[in-house]
Amino acid sequence: MILGPPAPSVRRRLKSISVRLRALAPLLALLAGCTRFGPVYPPRPLERPSPLVPESVPSRITLHVSVTGAALRQALDTSVPATGDGTVNLLGSERAYHWRRSPLDVSLAGGRVLARTLVTADIDMPIGSIEVAFSVQLSAEPVINTNYEFKLQGTDVKVQSDDRRLKVLDQVAGVFDRVGGEIDGRLRGFSYALKPLLEEAYDRVRAPLPFSLGDASGCAELEVLGLEAAPLILADGVEKDFALIVSPSVTIPCTAPGAPEPLPPLENVASVPTGPFTVTIPVVASYSELTRGLSAAFTNGKLFFSKEHPYLYLEKPEIYESDGALVLHLHIGGPVHELGIHALIDGELYLTGHPSIVDNELALPDLEPTIETSNFLLSLKALTGAERIKTEARRALRVDLTERLAAVRAKLSSDLTFRTPSGCVTGHVDQLELADLHPHGAYLRAHGIVTARAAASMPCAEPPPVVTPVGPPPAASAFGAPPPPR
Repeated sequence: MILGPPAPSVRRRLKSISVRLRALAPLLALLAGCTRFGPVYPPRPLERPSPLVPESVPSRITLHVSVTGAALRQALDTSVPATGDGTVNLLGSERAYHWRRSPLDVSLAGGRVLARTLVTADIDMPIGSIEVAFSVQLSAEPVINTNYEFKLQGTDVKVQSDDRRLKVLDQVAGVFDRVGGEIDGRLRGFSYALKPLLEEAYDRVRAPLPFSLGDASGCAELEVLGLEAAPLILADGVEKDFALIVSPSVTIPCTAPGAPEPLPPLENVASVPTGPFTVTIPVVASYSELTRGLSAAFTNGKLFFSKEHPYLYLEKPEIYESDGALVLHLHIGGPVHELGIHALIDGELYLTGHPSIVDNELALPDLEPTIETSNFLLSLKALTGAERIKTEARRALRVDLTERLAAVRAKLSSDLTFRTPSGCVTGHVDQLELADLHPHGAYLRAHGIVTARAAASMPCAEPPPVVTPVGPPPAASAFGAPPPPR
């Protein structure tokens, strides 16, 4: 039997089938490849050593330093001797004289320090001695030099007296110049050291601050790049704003500390930002340390997540980066008993998602299984439910850092609060939060934002006295004994 050519409609149908087969050829080849080589899980980054690079942006830590008026007056008064002696040429011969002064009266006005004292001098004469009195008034500009010393410059000394005898003696012997010049020289050499207090603050700021996040550990560091100072403010004392220029970073785990550096020279600038300061700290965490921190959510290394199957568990968490997302690799195991079916689950889960942080809570809200893992979950759905596994995995990865950051915040406040023989520094961290998570091939980068305040008083401000109430205590009421006095 000889068959003729196919009908036109049959030829059109065969041609359509051929086109479809050619279009499906790449997909069939891919499926054949997957069958031959096995499933492809999210690829791992190349295993090459990569240092934890914070790449921080310089920030300022502002410290407001106040030298009280009483401390300044006491320091100036101590720097000038209360008595003195010398000789003058009087009536053709050297005559000895002795002088004593009253306490310095120190005031601040017009951007200058004014000091005034009354001096009484006894000059030996051939017969007995004569006593003369005069006032010495000094005006000087206060400055703080690069060595953190409070000094007086541009001094101007005036000596005055209403005693006519002193005017005669001054023309002959120059008592004015002798005594006034001696007091002036002492005040020119006066210095009030701020360096010990600032060195202590500097050492505390740049010392690594260790902390822990679950089983993971890290260090916060503030590398000091320089120290700036604003112009002096003269009120009832001297006030000045200092700013530590720091390069902050947080590494998990800690990196090797660098060589210690001395306090850098002071740089006087036109202005320094006042009030609370904000420091942005880059947080760099290795995935091995993040895995250790995640392990804290597992009890004895296992997470039992199913109420219907209480012996089914997740274990051995591992985190790594793949194509800009985080991959959570888990082992799932344990027996399952469902509808007469007894099975021992033993498999691997690969869940991918993008990290986010809101209100100091780290989470992977879009955590989803890969295609290969989805097939595994679909086969498991009749026994356990794939959605429950994803939900429990998301819950296990949600880490509330509030309490842990509170410990860091308290330690920062305590480290910035200390007392020295020269003064006291009080620091307070108002807010500490994390933001902006970015996964990299070898580490996860975030940013910590610290808002804080710091102030220093020289000398230390004494606490207010406790006032004990006078009189009989209030009578007890029907609600019990009266409260203790405050």
